[in-house]
Amino acid sequence: MTPSKRPAENLRLRRRYQLYLGEAKRLSERSVDVHLAAIDRFEAATGYKPFKQFHISQAMAFKEKLRAEKSAKTGKPLAAATKLQICKALRAFFQWLSEQPGYRRAIRYNDADYFNLSNAEQAQARSHDAKPAPTLDQIRHLLENMPSATDIQRRDRAIIAFLALTGIRVGALITLRVKHVNLFDACVYQDARQVDTKFRKSWTTTFFPVGDAIKEVFTDYVTYMRTERFYGPDEPLFPKAQVVTGPGRIFEASKLTRLPWKSAGPVSAKVRNAFAEVGLPAFGPHSFRKTLARYGTEICDTPEEMKAWSQNLSHEDVMTTFTSYGNVMPERQAQLIRALRATMDCVLE
Repeated sequence: MTPSKRPAENLRLRRRYQLYLGEAKRLSERSVDVHLAAIDRFEAATGYKPFKQFHISQAMAFKEKLRAEKSAKTGKPLAAATKLQICKALRAFFQWLSEQPGYRRAIRYNDADYFNLSNAEQAQARSHDAKPAPTLDQIRHLLENMPSATDIQRRDRAIIAFLALTGIRVGALITLRVKHVNLFDACVYQDARQVDTKFRKSWTTTFFPVGDAIKEVFTDYVTYMRTERFYGPDEPLFPKAQVVTGPGRIFEASKLTRLPWKSAGPVSAKVRNAFAEVGLPAFGPHSFRKTLARYGTEICDTPEEMKAWSQNLSHEDVMTTFTSYGNVMPERQAQLIRALRATMDCVLE
């Protein structure tokens, strides 16, 4: 049975749940889509049976299928965090479903617990490995080797510098407008009314102290766009380029438009390609947040300084900075322990 032929009642419930998530639970559109995708995946696994025919055996069979499934992108088994996200979404859906009229007898609230993964799988999903991120020296090296002859090259170089200055999420980056940047106070205002911020929260990010060379790349770009290309306050800070058919009927970017990007994909690809072109690992935009988190743990001397650093990354809880972004890389861990051992050996002599 194809998704278009799924039971009408399933479709009605799915729409009601979508409304519930968006309006009652106040989830973002992106988060709602994650929940709906998990439901779609479960329906496909059951052959699109009516939800009223749910049995705990379906939940257990679905988990086994999930464990055996491989990512279409990498060909590797699904990440533990991905499996946990899917199962948590389904558990929440069936708990909600058990309280809906006509389903209270068919589905018990505790039936949803059969979507829980094992303790070991949950621990694996919640572990925060020390993932690679560019060093500030690598970012400086990249900026020194990126061309800046054309407006498009200026923009691409400024994106790298801006990511290093702010650690901004790429969804917010592509929706920023020129007026949101304050060069005098060295900050950017992420206005949730116009900028795609996480949890639709507004805040001001002050440029991190990553060096004048990086800062100048961005400030020169903003000044150029304002004074020489006459971009107004409400125009995109990083506009997309016009694509034309070049020699050999190959599509290529010709000049900047006055329109924003519609999705983050092109920006992410540009950042990764820029690193790869200078012989560095293809770091993505989000890795800059890890760079800044780790840098903060090195230079912040007081709890107050670390809290301010964390808030500047838009983290309400400083532990998010430590556990999700600030993990010490294995080689740095070994270096620190050796230094401590040397210090203690001198003290004990």
